[in-house]
Amino acid sequence: METTDILKKVRYIEIKTRGLTQQIFSGKYHSAFKGTGMAFSEVREYTYGDDIRSIDWKVTARYNHPYIKVFEEERELTVLLLIDVSASNSFGSRSQLKSELITELASVLAFSAIHNNDKVGVIFFSSRVEKFIPPKKGTSHILRIIREMLDFKPEQQGTRIASGLEFLNNTIKKRNIVFLISDFFDTNYEDAFSITKQKHDLVALRIEDVKEQELPPIGFAQLTDPESGKRRFIDTEHFNTRIAYKKWWIEHTERLKKICTKTGTDMAVIQTGLDYAKPLLQLFRQREKRM
Repeated sequence: METTDILKKVRYIEIKTRGLTQQIFSGKYHSAFKGTGMAFSEVREYTYGDDIRSIDWKVTARYNHPYIKVFEEERELTVLLLIDVSASNSFGSRSQLKSELITELASVLAFSAIHNNDKVGVIFFSSRVEKFIPPKKGTSHILRIIREMLDFKPEQQGTRIASGLEFLNNTIKKRNIVFLISDFFDTNYEDAFSITKQKHDLVALRIEDVKEQELPPIGFAQLTDPESGKRRFIDTEHFNTRIAYKKWWIEHTERLKKICTKTGTDMAVIQTGLDYAKPLLQLFRQREKRM
């Protein structure tokens, strides 16, 4: 993609996703993702109904009148976008590739974060960590992230979710909000997933396309695995072939659900070509109710 085309695309995504952020997500994001603790704000006079455990005894003794300490939530957060850049995201059947949806989705989350004065960082991973952009604040930083997502070319094609999670756990010590955005075409990530959930506030966003759910009966077809490059001719009219694929898809789906349930991780499924605002808002509302 030429530089001018990238800049035009960045501008388009900025306008679209910033508008969604300001109109829809900012309030819900703020209430769905809390700060890391409480910080001292001020001392004021005690009034009836205040918690006596908050009394500041030194100030009270000095002025011979009860005063209490007031605390406020430490609002500043750090958001890490853990983005799958493997080759399977180059698929899409509804005028939108999975990779394009991931870019928009990550942009909305990033703009929501900086709107609340939070830091945003990104880890691109395939079968290994491809790039790490440390967390920072500011619109220019978010626009850099969008440019990277649009123009980034991974060196590896496969998917190993554990690579991204292990890098995160070893590199980022402070507790962060982590959005893991992937189609989850992987199998061995449960252990790393569980460890990450213990250290961070992990949210799984699964990207999928409706055409991935089953094989269409179109006769003999050559299928290519974009991640391994392997090619295979199969008869898609054959009943057992289609049943085997459907079984694989269901197992793939249930694996992620089981891991999220076991670890208490929030998850949303977002499909190409459909409105991603609805599942995101639903996710935010569910979290808000628990706060």
